[in-house]
Amino acid sequence: MFGCIAAGRLVQTNLQQVDVNKYVFELSDAQTINHLVVFLLGTIPFEPGFAATVHLLWPNKEWQFLGIISNEKPSAIFRLRTTQPNTETFPIGNATLGISIEPLEAVLQQQQAQQMQLVVKSNQMNHAAQIAQKILENLYNYVTSFMQDSSEGVLPLKAFQTWYDNLGRKLANDPNYLSDKIQ
Repeated sequence: MFGCIAAGRLVQTNLQQVDVNKYVFELSDAQTINHLVVFLLGTIPFEPGFAATVHLLWPNKEWQFLGIISNEKPSAIFRLRTTQPNTETFPIGNATLGISIEPLEAVLQQQQAQQMQLVVKSNQMNHAAQIAQKILENLYNYVTSFMQDSSEGVLPLKAFQTWYDNLGRKLANDPNYLSDKIQ
């Protein structure tokens, strides 16, 4: 019913059924996989009102929702690099690709929930970038106040240490010090 291709590898059709409407593919040497294609073979379509969610399970982690496939969208490409745990701390080996056939409404709800999480992550990243920008502006303003009319722009290292200590003290007194400057 399903197939999958890890970029640069042969097609996998060795699907294992683990429960009613739940299937898995074992992905060997998973840390080397960048992209994964999951598709319907075309032999058996979903019954009307049904689709499938696609999930990935790294060792010692929880299932991660990747996306969906349906009769209307019978294949999908997923980028795995962003879902992988840090391979430097431990070797991964195998990962498991899970496919769950569910009512279309439940599938669409999971997809919508994932999209909302991406919006939240994007907002958090924007907030972090804004805080970093404020830190850099604070540093620049502080160190340029020491500059003389010299084209070389030499600055004593002590100025950086003083700035670091001052910013640390301000943050200790008011943890929202930088956040307040953004709004």
